[in-house]
Amino acid sequence: RQNDIQGNGNNMCGNWISGINFLDNARLGDQENLPADLKNNPGNNRYFMIPLLLGLLGLIWQYKKDNNDFIVVLSFFIMTGLAIIVYLNQTPNQPRERDYAYVGSFYAFAIWIGLSLVPIYNAVRKYLNNKVAAIISTLVLLAACPALMASENWDDHDRSGRYTARDIGANYLNSTAPNSIIFTYGDNDSFPVWYAQEVEGVRTDVRVINLSYFQAGWYIKMMRQKAYESDPIPMTLPNEKYNDGTRDQLLINSTGRAVPIKDAVLFAGQDDRRYMYELSRGEFFNYLPSNVFTIDVDSQKVLSNGTVKDYYKDRLISPMIWNYSSDYVLKGNFAIMDLLATNDWDRPIYFATTVPSSQYNGLENFFVQEGLAYRVAPIKIDEPAPGSFGMIDPYVMYDNVMNKFKWGNAEDPSVYLDETNRRMFSNFRNTIGDLGKALLVLGDTTKAIEVADKGMALVPHSKMPYDYFMITIAEVYLRAGETEKGEALLGDIIEYAKEYLLYISSLDSKFKYGLDYPMGINMQTILDIYRLSVNLGMTPLADISEALINDYYYKLYSY
Repeated sequence: RQNDIQGNGNNMCGNWISGINFLDNARLGDQENLPADLKNNPGNNRYFMIPLLLGLLGLIWQYKKDNNDFIVVLSFFIMTGLAIIVYLNQTPNQPRERDYAYVGSFYAFAIWIGLSLVPIYNAVRKYLNNKVAAIISTLVLLAACPALMASENWDDHDRSGRYTARDIGANYLNSTAPNSIIFTYGDNDSFPVWYAQEVEGVRTDVRVINLSYFQAGWYIKMMRQKAYESDPIPMTLPNEKYNDGTRDQLLINSTGRAVPIKDAVLFAGQDDRRYMYELSRGEFFNYLPSNVFTIDVDSQKVLSNGTVKDYYKDRLISPMIWNYSSDYVLKGNFAIMDLLATNDWDRPIYFATTVPSSQYNGLENFFVQEGLAYRVAPIKIDEPAPGSFGMIDPYVMYDNVMNKFKWGNAEDPSVYLDETNRRMFSNFRNTIGDLGKALLVLGDTTKAIEVADKGMALVPHSKMPYDYFMITIAEVYLRAGETEKGEALLGDIIEYAKEYLLYISSLDSKFKYGLDYPMGINMQTILDIYRLSVNLGMTPLADISEALINDYYYKLYSY
């Protein structure tokens, strides 16, 4: 295997390799000149085609020896491998593109590998006595396949000491205030959170709502029951209004007129056809009377219960008005509206930072980040940076990051971090950098440097190179006066980007297919460093990065 990164058709990620250089280089380009993090990836496993050849040897022997048994194993191999692929016909980049999805076919092929012992033994015993031939054949097979595969695979299958799933799940929960409600979405944010609550007993006062399930009536009903110390979620419409097949999708009358969210929910909850929209074929649909909604805000209440902190009271707005940009609302999003309307700022409401923006219900302009979650708060927020949402509460988030969060031994150089963990920690590095910048705005350089140091220590450089997502931490160092640290970090980031750009530019055009992302992100890395160095008056670094931009732009985009 080339590496542990899910492949998307390019020559750098997730391909099979033989370990025989001239074969691999002909298919994928020069594998010796790969960037260091790919070349030294724990998932770079080389078997030299030995398991394949042994399996084919066993297959041929069984076919000749016993045709009926061969058909049984062949059927097992096909039906648990190729047939699944053909039957599902799944699109590329599925989260279930994993070896274990076809584990049955691995078992079948392992049978053939085992059977290859017989023809090997038959060949060896022509020159040695039977006992010695049996011992040598067995040892050769064990060394050639199981021992080889174990030595190659062990480092990227060893999960010992890694507790990131447990600790990150707890971090999501510990990002929230007491008695809160947090929306999650995918597997990687929901299952660790559920484990932390159900098994470890972490923050059982928090109600976790998975938005993927919130489209189902049974799940909405379940959320309206008490769980541990968490009260039922507040909603107005009765359960039968959310039954499956009812209000699965609601239309929106985009009038642009601001309507109180409570009134809109009650309107759409009517079963009277006078409150419904009739389609041309005689069907009736519930709909929302507007695409602009308001929530009243009791200023004293939101200040006293911490929804709006005292240091943000000058930003408090009432009522809170927002726009829902879509032409329709799915059941889960409608249920969120019901919850918001009924809650009336009693319980804190959060969205995990991993929830896709399509699920924000138009509330992103009222997000306050307090850790790994955005809190919905009725405050006026300045225009966020591109790709960001809302604003950071540096006081709350600093306490969470520095005093409450744990990172599951990710800082241990001996702990293996797979692609999913590395991607997650890249985002954490960037988030911590944003926190440092928010602290600098307050003028607290001491805490900003502490946060930047935390970001550096999060994962060892040997496990995760310093890439695009470390630029914010470098900026924090530079603006806080830690010039030496900042310049050294930017130097490492540039070297990493150069490695990728040099490798990609050295490839023949036939090998550059699908490399737009690594080309783009690493060019963007150097461009952002150029802009930062110009902004901070770092002329030598600006000159270096500008020269790299000009050089690699010509090399990469002129073919």
